[in-house]
Amino acid sequence: MITILAVAFGLAMDAFAVSIASGTTIKQLKLEHALRIALFFGGFQAFMPVLGWLAGRAVSEAVKSVDHWIIFGILGFIGGKMIYESRRMKEDEDKFDYTKVSVLLFLSLATSIDALAVGFSFAFLDISIIKPIAVIGGVTFLLSLLGVYLGDRFGHLFESRIEVIGGGLLIGVGIKVLAEHLFF
Repeated sequence: MITILAVAFGLAMDAFAVSIASGTTIKQLKLEHALRIALFFGGFQAFMPVLGWLAGRAVSEAVKSVDHWIIFGILGFIGGKMIYESRRMKEDEDKFDYTKVSVLLFLSLATSIDALAVGFSFAFLDISIIKPIAVIGGVTFLLSLLGVYLGDRFGHLFESRIEVIGGGLLIGVGIKVLAEHLFF
């Protein structure tokens, strides 16, 4: 459960950072805006691992001997990508109207691609996908809701630091999975 929570927090950091950005741009923020953003991000973060898990289940037997390296590679890549992207300017985010459904669909998909890859990794761990998707979706929903209000109050104070933490969490989980397979 601790590993699932770590993965959930790591995956939620992109959505959390975008939620903070949305909170800085929405004039006269209402609960309806925050809930809509949180539902989109939480919903996509819960749905995408299912797609990845289904794809992973289809190939898991064929790659069983190297699955721990695949998990490590996927989580390490995603974590590194999050850290790298946290260092780039997020100028384009300020141009979005975060209350529009089309924008939320685009951003939800963009922030949940890493969840698709993590779902693929879960297939190799041979665990039920139900608990992870509930935790990932719930954590993302709550952090996104919080992020909108933090963004409204404190602006871009936290944004890039949050993605670095999320990337570090995913890399750490990848190292843990690899170490458990190699040493235990």
